[in-house]
Amino acid sequence: MSLTIEHRESEAHAHTHGPGCGHKAVIHLDHVDYLHDGHVHREHEGHYDECATCQCENCSDSCALCDCTDCTCANCNHAQCECENCADSCTNCVCENCSCSTCDHAA
Repeated sequence: MSLTIEHRESEAHAHTHGPGCGHKAVIHLDHVDYLHDGHVHREHEGHYDECATCQCENCSDSCALCDCTDCTCANCNHAQCECENCADSCTNCVCENCSCSTCDHAA
């Protein structure tokens, strides 16, 4: 499920983000965000948008990277790993043979 967030178009890109582009990919809700020169971008209708910023009181990170332990932001990426032997969040999972479809290293 994707939440409606502020539409903030990022600067133009010289390449298309994707597997092998050289930027870390992070699964965030129903899309993939790419870490790029201090920004977190997602593809949107032929251009890239900036990822939403966490709305927690003590956080200013992007929702794709937020790791607040008491996060109240509905758009943040705190999905739990679905592997049978893992109890970590998808953003922190390091399972060698991860079978979870939402873990960031499975992208």
